[in-house]
Amino acid sequence: MCADHDPAGRPDYAVRRANLRNLLVENRVDALLVTDLINIRYLTGFTGSNAALLVYAWDSGEDRTVLCTDGRYITQVGEQAPDLRAEINRASARRVIEIAGEWQTGRVGFESHVVTVDQHRGFVNQGCGLDLVPVAGLVEQLRMVKDAVEVELLRRACDAADAALAVLLERGGIRPGRTERQVARDLEWLMFEHGADAVSFETIVAAGANSAVPHHRPTEAVLAAGDFVKLDFGATVAGYHSDMTRTYVLGQPSDWQREIYDLVHAAQRAGCDALAPGASTRAVDRAARSVIEAAGHGALFVHGLGHGVGLQIHEAPGLAKTGTGTLLDGVAVTVEPGVYFPGRGGVRIEDTLVVRQGGPELLTRTSKDLTVVE
Repeated sequence: MCADHDPAGRPDYAVRRANLRNLLVENRVDALLVTDLINIRYLTGFTGSNAALLVYAWDSGEDRTVLCTDGRYITQVGEQAPDLRAEINRASARRVIEIAGEWQTGRVGFESHVVTVDQHRGFVNQGCGLDLVPVAGLVEQLRMVKDAVEVELLRRACDAADAALAVLLERGGIRPGRTERQVARDLEWLMFEHGADAVSFETIVAAGANSAVPHHRPTEAVLAAGDFVKLDFGATVAGYHSDMTRTYVLGQPSDWQREIYDLVHAAQRAGCDALAPGASTRAVDRAARSVIEAAGHGALFVHGLGHGVGLQIHEAPGLAKTGTGTLLDGVAVTVEPGVYFPGRGGVRIEDTLVVRQGGPELLTRTSKDLTVVE
C-alpha cells in the first residue's frame, strides 16, 4: 500500500526520535524495539504493513537507527525514510533483535502492550545476550502532543467532514423516507469528494429509537418525521482522523427533544470550556457530566466524555471518570457527551479540539445549535 498524500509538509521525524531518546534514558534502556506500525509511522514516516524499528538512547547521530521491512517495500522505505538505514528481511522484528545482539546493546526495551507472548518467547529463544525489558506507551506518550504539521492535518480532516455534512444537508440528504444506510453512504462519499483519503471509522447514522444506541450501525431503518437523527463520522487525511457527532430533528422538535438537546449542548459546552493545559482528564469529564447529573439524567450518560485523536481514531488521553493524568498544550481530543433514552431516542454532540493556553482550538466547525431538518 502506498503512502497517503501529505498536504501539510513532511514532519521532522528526527526530532521525534530525539524526543524518544530522552524517554529511553529516563527509563534506563539502551534501545527500544518498536513494532507497533502506527508508532513506526510516527517516528519514521514509513507506512508499510511489515516493519520493526530499533532506536538507540545514546545514538544522537542516528547511525545505528535501523528500520527493517520486507522486499515488497524496498522502494517505499527508501522514499519514506531516506535518512535511515534500511534492512530487508521478512522477519523484521527478529532481524532487528539480531542486529542489537551483534552490537551488544544490553538492555533493549520492547513494546510490551503490543508484543504477543509468542513473539516475546521467540525473541528470548533467539538469544543474542540481550536483556529484554518490557516498556509500554513511550511513543504514545509523545504522540499525545501534536506538532504544527499534525494539527494542520487534523484541521484538514475536520474540514473535509464539515464540508461533506454541509453538502448533505444542502441536498436534502437527511429526510423522511431515506434509510440510515443511504445517508451514511452519501456522507462517506462526500468526505472523499472533499479531500478525505479514507473514512475514520464506520459512519454512524441512527434514527428514531436507534439514536439511543451510542454506537449503532446503520441499517435499512427508514427515517421518519419526529425522529432524532444522530450522525457520528470522520474523515482521514494523510493518516490523521477527525471525529464529529451532530444530532438533528426531522420536523419540529417536541418538548422532551428540545429539553434533552439543550441539556447535552450545555454539557458539551462545559466540557469544552474545561479543556486547558494542566487540567486533569477526570476534571474535564466531571465538568460535563455534572451538568447532566444535575438534571437527573446521569445514568443515561453511559460512556466517557472523550478521547485523544490523531493517527488513530482513539488514542491517549482518555477523558473519563477513570481517566488519569493532566492535559498538555497541543493535545487533540474529542468532547462528546450524550444522553440516551432506550427505546425512545438520544442525543450526542461531539467536536474535535486542540488544547491551548487561553482556550481550546475548535477544529470541527459545523453549528451545534438545535437544527430542524424538514
